[in-house]
Order: sequence, then C-alpha cells, then structure tokens
Amino acid sequence: MPNRYQEVYPEEPLINSIDVVRPLATELLTLEFFEAEPGEMPHEVFSQHHILINLRDEPHRVENWRDDEHRDFTYHKNEIIVTPAGVKSGWKWYAKSKVIVITLEPDKLEKFVQSELGILLTDKQLKDVPQFIDENIAQASVMLMDALKSDMGSAVMFESFARIFLTKLVQKYGLERGENVEFSKSFTSKHYKRVLDYIAKNYGQNIALEDMATEAGISPFHFSRLFKQTIGQSPHQFVMAYRVEQAKKMLADLDRPMIDIAHACGFSDQAHFSRVFKQIQGNTPKSWRQSL
Repeated sequence: MPNRYQEVYPEEPLINSIDVVRPLATELLTLEFFEAEPGEMPHEVFSQHHILINLRDEPHRVENWRDDEHRDFTYHKNEIIVTPAGVKSGWKWYAKSKVIVITLEPDKLEKFVQSELGILLTDKQLKDVPQFIDENIAQASVMLMDALKSDMGSAVMFESFARIFLTKLVQKYGLERGENVEFSKSFTSKHYKRVLDYIAKNYGQNIALEDMATEAGISPFHFSRLFKQTIGQSPHQFVMAYRVEQAKKMLADLDRPMIDIAHACGFSDQAHFSRVFKQIQGNTPKSWRQSL
C-alpha cells in the first residue's frame, strides 16, 4: 500500500512547490552531541548518512566495522568519520567520547547541494573519503552546535550555520560548477563566523556591505557572491531577516512602543520596519503582536 498520495499519481506534476520553494538546510540535517563512557554499539545499517566529528583533545582508541572491513585506529581531535547510508557499521570505543553526530537525509542532501550550492555530488556521494582530519569542517560543526546553545541561536543563524557546514562538507566530495572554486574553499568557517557575529552584535546599527566584507577580509564583490552562494541570501537580505527575527522577540513585550523596536533593530522608521516585517513575515508587526 502506498505511503504517500504522490506515489499513485499517473504522471509527474507540471508544477511542484518543492521546485520553487527554497529548501532549508535544517530540514535535511540534525545534530546531536554525546559524551559517552567507554562502550560499544551493535552493527546496524541505516538509511541516513552519519558524520562523526571528534572533539576530544586527547587521542583515543576506536574500533569500527564497515560492512566486511574491521578498522582499529587512534581517533584524533577534529578527525571526521563518515558512515554513508546503506553501510553496515558497528563501533567500540575505549575512552569517554566527546563527539558531534550529524545525520543527513541522502535524497534531500543531493537535491539541496545541487539546487542551492551549485555543487554536484559524485556518484558515491559520501563514500569516497570515509575518514579525514579537517579543522574547517570541525569548526563549522562546533559553530552549528553553539548556535543551538547560545542566545544567538535563532532560526536564521542556525539555518546559516547549517548551510556553512554543508558547503564545507560537500566541497570535500563534490564537483563545484563555476568560477573561483579554490577561492570559495579558502573562505573558511571562521570567516563566516566573524561576519555573522558582527551582524549579531551590530544589527541595530547601519550595516553596509563594505563593513561585512572588511570583517571577512575580502573585497565587497567577492564577499557578496560567496555569501549568497553559501547562505542562500544576499548579505542585505540576511541582515533584514535577522532584524525581523529579533523584532519578533521584542514584540512579546506588549508595553514596548513600535518605534522603539524599529530603532533598536536598525530600521530607519516605523514605516520601514512595518514594510520589511510584512515582506518577510507575511503580516505586520501589529498583527504579529496581536497574535501572541
């Protein structure tokens, strides 16, 4: 029996919202952090990809079974192990773990990286490089985890950090189209974090493209292209979305005047605030507040 109505369609749809609505990185990615005492896990096959990033400072012994292969090795900090979907995997570790586990949905990942990042995954997807040390990818995963824990961990920021992580991961495996491929790879997770931290601290002030580019240490032209390629929005669109998200939190204080919130979030006046808020949120700040 079909699980979804779409499975019994006689033909492919002529119009599909999946093709026009911007996919979200957070819909294909979940993050979990573990500190587990020495132990082991049974041998299992999963339908998702699993990315393990070791954050433990001291190297420690780990055993891993991948299908018919047994590996006994020393696991180092920032070392990343990829278990692709469909691979039978088992684990045994001999010291307390400190590891981030990121789970990816294969079909959504392939569609996302092609449509949003302009990167073509290889036929083997994440099977070509099963284990490697990459401080850049490890840093991106830590940024993603920190976004969940901190006050800065808004939906806008978490989505952005998820995109940064995916961009850095698939650059390891994919075939990127277009120019400046090496330049894109050299723009590290730490560069993006500096820019996003700058926006989070200064969203109530005037933020120019040149300010963000200076924070990143590259020209405004290259910065604008790289930012949109990775984050999925222009720098200006991202700043506006972040301001609206912060404004939504302030609107919960029913006694706070609208004009005060507008100025606190970097809008020139209340009319500008209302116009941008409605464009992004779909209703006015007043309507949003009334719905609380």
